[in-house]
Amino acid sequence: MRRPTLALLALLSAGIPALADNHVGVREIRVASPERGAALDVTVWYPSEGDGEATVIGDNRVFEGTPASRNATIGKGRFPLVLLSHGSGSRAIGMAWIATKLAEAGFIVAGPDHPGTTSGDSTPAATPRIWERTRDLSAIVTALAGDGPWQASVDRERIGVLGFSLGGSTAMELAGARADLDAYVRYCENYAMMMDCRWFRGGRGFVNDEPVTVEKLDLRTIDRGRFEQSNRDPRIVSAVVVDPGLAMAFQPESLKSIDIPLTVINLGSAGKIPVAVLADRLAGQVPGSAYAQVDDSDHFSFLPVCRQGAADFLKSVGESDPICEEDGLRLRADIHEQLAGLIRQAFERTLKSGH
Repeated sequence: MRRPTLALLALLSAGIPALADNHVGVREIRVASPERGAALDVTVWYPSEGDGEATVIGDNRVFEGTPASRNATIGKGRFPLVLLSHGSGSRAIGMAWIATKLAEAGFIVAGPDHPGTTSGDSTPAATPRIWERTRDLSAIVTALAGDGPWQASVDRERIGVLGFSLGGSTAMELAGARADLDAYVRYCENYAMMMDCRWFRGGRGFVNDEPVTVEKLDLRTIDRGRFEQSNRDPRIVSAVVVDPGLAMAFQPESLKSIDIPLTVINLGSAGKIPVAVLADRLAGQVPGSAYAQVDDSDHFSFLPVCRQGAADFLKSVGESDPICEEDGLRLRADIHEQLAGLIRQAFERTLKSGH
């Protein structure tokens, strides 16, 4: 899972108007969250009638955005729903490139900005509270598949989830995986230099888009009951996870009990995937799961395509993670094409063709 970055939270800006019409609609909505006691900011992409206002989602100083049509009329018919869960320190719009691909393929796609682990609002103490993230996505299912303006368009029998990094942990738990606190503590003791474990050392966090000083988080102080509880949502019938966090800290028996189609994807060639997210063994414990590696990529390859000069700019503002450094890697756009194919095929197989 990625730690939050100063550059990502400081540089989000208004999108550049798109140059052409786009048949993917996009809307920003608010969804009530009983768990949070407040409304969630949710972005929804969907097949549209081609009207609406041309825009670009996620365009900023670092990343290239993705065209869509704001507030376009939703297409006719019922569509499968795919929930998105972003990585630590990111936002839903950071997954716009894959959300658009899925909407083009006939899915409604909805992702929240997870409070406490999103850009500009992220602290070590909030990061392990996966149960809050799973409730975020469950609240979106209730809102979109229940009474309301989306009810006639969402096929409530065909709901999936796509998660990246910490979002991969979220998707795993919605599928039925349960975390093991003792295993998580041991993992950070044995792999203290992994990026997620370094984040727990404290120092800097973010609140209200401002950096704040935070203390070291003792993982033993996490609420064990909530950390290890089941967060399975039976309305979700398919899951795709990319570089899932907590890869070494799920209860084996819970993995064996997952009974929905699960596709696990790791970013990186064999021998180069960080143990923090290496998930081949995890996938092997889930009956009938599919596993794939994307060669010549890395953990940050799931982020949007970087603008020219972004790597140098990030270094100039003190960013330590190699978010836009692609030495030895394939072009990120090419990696995205492969990923989009894998993800789209998984959901078309499990949400459109049945399973």
